Amino acid sequence: MFSTGAEYTISPSLYSSVGNSALFGDHTVKKWRIKIKKMQLQLVSACRVPRVGGVRVRRKAVTAMRAVVQRVASASVEVEGRMVSEIGPGLLVLVGIHDSDSDADADYICRKVLNMRLFPNENTGKAWDHSVMHKNYQVLLVSQFTLYGFLKGNKPDFHVAMGPQRAKPFYASLVDRFRNAYSSDAVKDGVFGAMMKVNLVNDGPVTMQLDSQSPKNTVDAVES
Repeated sequence: MFSTGAEYTISPSLYSSVGNSALFGDHTVKKWRIKIKKMQLQLVSACRVPRVGGVRVRRKAVTAMRAVVQRVASASVEVEGRMVSEIGPGLLVLVGIHDSDSDADADYICRKVLNMRLFPNENTGKAWDHSVMHKNYQVLLVSQFTLYGFLKGNKPDFHVAMGPQRAKPFYASLVDRFRNAYSSDAVKDGVFGAMMKVNLVNDGPVTMQLDSQSPKNTVDAVES
C-alpha cells in the first residue's frame, strides 16, 4: 500500500548492479532499465494527489453530526408495543452523532432542520418555499447511531459513532435545542437506546441527508 504524498525511490544498489553490463549483458541491462522506469511511473501515479479544476485536493474524513430528514404526513414511535411519540404533518429526523461532535454541530443541525424549505406554498404554487416552523408542523427526532455504520466485509462497524454514555446527554441537549428554538409541544422524540418501531408516511417522498459539516469543508486545497 502506497501512502499519498510519500516519495519512493529505487535502491541505488539496484541501479549499480543493473548498470553492470559485465554481469548481465547490454540487452539485459536495457530491459531492466525500462522495467525500473515503468515502476517509477507507477509509484508516482499511485502517490499523486487527485485534482479538481486544476487544483490538487486531499479529502478529510467526515466528522459531522448526520441527520436524515424526511417530510412526512404522519410518523410515530413504538417501544415494547407502547406508542411513545406521534406527529401529524411535519419532519421525521433520524440523528447520527459522531464521536467528535460538539455543541456547534448540534446548533447547525437544529438551525438547518427547522429552516429547511421542504414544504410547498399553496398560495404561490412554489414547491420548496416553507419551513416546518412556517407551516406550524411538528418534528419527531429519533436517535440512530447506525447512520455512522461502516461495513467491514459484510459486518457493520459503528466505532466512529459517539458511545452511549456520552451520546445520551448530548442527544437530550439536542432535543432541548429544538424545543427552545421552536416549541416544546411541536418537538417530539423517541426513547434513546431503546429498540423502537418507527412508522411513517413519507410525503412525496422527500428525504434529505444533512451533515453539520458541508461537503466543501471536507476537501483541502493544496498547491498545484
